[in-house]
Amino acid sequence: MDQSIFLLVKDSQDDCKDVIRHRDGDLKVRVYCLSKDKYELDPSELQFYGNDNGELLAFETIGYDGSDPLLVIEAIRWYADYIDNPKMEIMAEKPGVSGPGHDKFFFN
Repeated sequence: MDQSIFLLVKDSQDDCKDVIRHRDGDLKVRVYCLSKDKYELDPSELQFYGNDNGELLAFETIGYDGSDPLLVIEAIRWYADYIDNPKMEIMAEKPGVSGPGHDKFFFN
């Protein structure tokens, strides 16, 4: 199986506004540092969350067409390796959100 190649677009003004891009496709995932960034969930996009050694991160697709959701997870795993946190837990729900319809799914 071929390994996907991802690129990182960095904001020179804010090191917490990264965008992960799939080199061979249209997938883009924006990274938000929830302690620093104002973040409003876009219901038409996929969201995942991760904990980078105490810093809660949100990952949200940009213009996602619904194809290959596992590629989104692969992109986030790549980012976790990039930030030197390969064991970062990837969650489908924001930690602390509970109740009906808020089951947590973990991807390690």
